Amino acid sequence: MVFDPFAEFRLDDHVVIITGGAQNIGAAVARTLAAAGASVMIADLNGDKAKETAAAIAGETGRPVLGIKCDVTSEADIKACVDTTAKAFGGVSTLINNVGWGAVNPDPFAVTEEQMIAAYKLNTISAYRMSAACLPWLLKAKNATITNSGSFSSAVPAYDILAYGTAKAALNQLMVSLAHALAKKVRVNSILIGTVITEGYASAGIDAKTQEKMMNPDTLTGRPGRPQDCANAMLWLCSPAASWVSGQTINVHGGGGVVRLFGH
Repeated sequence: MVFDPFAEFRLDDHVVIITGGAQNIGAAVARTLAAAGASVMIADLNGDKAKETAAAIAGETGRPVLGIKCDVTSEADIKACVDTTAKAFGGVSTLINNVGWGAVNPDPFAVTEEQMIAAYKLNTISAYRMSAACLPWLLKAKNATITNSGSFSSAVPAYDILAYGTAKAALNQLMVSLAHALAKKVRVNSILIGTVITEGYASAGIDAKTQEKMMNPDTLTGRPGRPQDCANAMLWLCSPAASWVSGQTINVHGGGGVVRLFGH
């Protein structure tokens, strides 16, 4: 028998829910996990886009992929998403808490209490609620995993996205706590994502100088991230290939900034 080093990266017989999966990083993850053999439910606030993306991925991969409208700040929507997935595919083995968003605010003291709470609800509480809703199914599954799309901004000073960065920092704590609570039952990890160029940046009002800097970052790899870079890391963490990995934050950010003692 020929040794296949990629066999443990397969996700045959796995059922995935990915939040915020209709486009950008989420769509790349959905496509990659489906291509690896999984059945996938794309949950997104934009239900029509979720279904459109699902149909495209199903056509490309030949795997069952569905889309559903889901507001991850709504417990009713979360329950409907999990119930629909389990009914369609027979369970849930793999949860990707990918949804997240944060506004830029150069003055951290201008951030309102309402903005801080909203960021926490979207970026942290939604992951907790979705994890809890999926748990009865995860506990029955083989190679059960929860993997979060975190942010590198949660681990460095990021005062210009204060609400988002602090909410994502809370997500890091949530991840490691759930990993310990679910030890030997469900593996829980996060990837901390750096600057990934997506369509969202073009419409975010970022000035041309900043966009140019983002396209040419002073990182160890010297390029911005692609959605596929994140999808590749997610595939590893979700698959049996990472069966010895839990409670970890994995940096996926081009290696971070180059450190020079004397410059050049």
